[in-house]
Amino acid sequence: MSGPAPDLPSAKVIHVDTRGAVILSEESPDTRDSRGIYLPNYIEPVSHIAVDVGGSLAKVVYFTRSPEPPSSPSIAATRGSSEASDISTPRSVSPPPEGSSSPSSSSIKRNGALTPLVLDNSQHTGTLNAEGGLSGLTDGLLRDSYLRQASRHFPGGSLNFERFETDNIDECVEFIKSLIERSAQANGVSIEDMRRSVKIMATGGGAHRFYELFQETLRVDVRREDEMECLIEGLKFITLIPDEVYYFSDELIESVSHHSHHEGKAASSTSSGTPALERPSPNPPQYGVSFLNNPTPQLPCLVVNIGSGVSIIKVDEDGQFERISGTSLGGGSLWGLLSLLTPATTFDEMLALSERGDNATVDMLVGDIYGQDYGRLGLKSTTIASTFGKVFKKGMKKRQPAPEDIAKSLLYAVSNNIGQIAYMNAEKYNLDRIYFGGYFIRGHAATVATLSYAIRFWSKGTKRAMFLRHEGFLGSIGAWLKNIEDESY
Repeated sequence: MSGPAPDLPSAKVIHVDTRGAVILSEESPDTRDSRGIYLPNYIEPVSHIAVDVGGSLAKVVYFTRSPEPPSSPSIAATRGSSEASDISTPRSVSPPPEGSSSPSSSSIKRNGALTPLVLDNSQHTGTLNAEGGLSGLTDGLLRDSYLRQASRHFPGGSLNFERFETDNIDECVEFIKSLIERSAQANGVSIEDMRRSVKIMATGGGAHRFYELFQETLRVDVRREDEMECLIEGLKFITLIPDEVYYFSDELIESVSHHSHHEGKAASSTSSGTPALERPSPNPPQYGVSFLNNPTPQLPCLVVNIGSGVSIIKVDEDGQFERISGTSLGGGSLWGLLSLLTPATTFDEMLALSERGDNATVDMLVGDIYGQDYGRLGLKSTTIASTFGKVFKKGMKKRQPAPEDIAKSLLYAVSNNIGQIAYMNAEKYNLDRIYFGGYFIRGHAATVATLSYAIRFWSKGTKRAMFLRHEGFLGSIGAWLKNIEDESY
C-alpha cells in the first residue's frame, strides 16, 4: 500500500502588480532617496501605512491612488523646495507610461490620499461625487459593479516615501494624522470609518518605543513587525522595480585598471589575468553607473544595512536569512562625531561639507611616511595610513582643522571600515552579490564610490557592491508588504 502523495508546492501569489513600474523623476536634492514609485497596474484599495523608526530617522511608506503619475515629489520630503538637482546621483531613466500627461493640481489633491477599506465593504453605499467620495448608491451590487468598472478605467497609484528625524517623532505622527484626515475627506467617509480602516504597520526599534504614542494619538490599530524580516521582504520587492538597483560599471573599472596597469601603477595581476585594482584611497575614480532595467530576483546575497549602526545579513536562495555580523560604527557614529566636530546640524549638511573637504590635511597618508608610493605592497602615496594621523604631532602648536576636511576624513574612515567588514563576510559565506542599504548612503557619490571601490579591491574584482535608490526604506517597504500579504489582496 502506497503512502500519502507528497504535497505539491503552491504557486506564489503576486500581491503587488509591478508591471510598468516607474520611479518618478528627481526634482530636488532632498528627494534623491525618496522618489515615489508609480505602479500603473495596481488596482486594489490600500489604507495601511508603514513606518520604520530607527535610532536616527523614521521612514514612512504609504500608497495613494492616481490614474496618472504625480508631477512632483511630496511636499513633506522637499520641505516646499522644487529646485532641480545638481548632484551626481542616479536619476530616473524610465519614461512615464505612454500617452500619460501631468495631472492637474486638483486631481493630485483628490487622489493623494489613502483608499479606505470601507469603500470595499458591501455595507457601504454611494456614488462617486465631485470630491472623489461616494454618495447616492443604495444597491450594493450596483456599487460593487461601479467600483470594478472604475478600477478598470482608473488603475494605478504611487508608493510614497517620507522621512523624519526620530528626535522629532511628533512631526512624523502629525504627518500621518493629517494623511488620515485628508484621506477621509477626499473619499467622502467619516473620520471614524477611516480610522477603522487604517492600520499602522510599525517596525524598527521605535515600533516598541513609540507604540503607545502612535496608538493613542492616531487612534488606529498599530501592529509591530520584526525588523529584519521586514528588511529582507523590502529588499526582495524593491529589487524587482526597474532601474532601482545600480552599481559601478564593470567595463569602466576594467578600462581604468588597464590604464593604471600600463602606467605601472598596478604592477600585479589576478590569476585570471585581470589587472589588480589599487587599494581604496581618497577620491576614488568616479566610474559610470549602470542600472538593472530588467530586474530578476537577486538571491542569494549579503545585505549590509547601514543605519545608526550596521547589520550584516546573509540571505539564502529561498529567502531565509540570518544576521551574521555587524558593527557599531555606522551612520550614527558619523553623524554624532560630525555634530561634535563641525557646525553642521543635519546629515545633509555634513555630506555637503565632505564634498568640499580635503582629507589629506588631517589624515596621515602613505606618502607622508615613505615620501612616495610603497609599490611592493601596492600602496599609493595617497592611500590613508592613519585616519586623523596628522592632527596631533608632538611639539607642534595645536590647530583646528577645517570642518570640511574633518567631514571628508570621517566619511572615508567609516565607509572604508564598513566596506572591508562587508567583504570579509561575503568571502566567508561565498557570496558575490552585496547590497548596501540604509540611510547612511543617501545616494552620496563619495560614499557609493568608496564602498564600491573597497569591495572591488578586496575581492580582486570578483564581488560587486549593489546600491538601491530607496536604500533607507527597505524596512518600511517590507512592513507595508506584510499587510498586503496578511489581507490576501
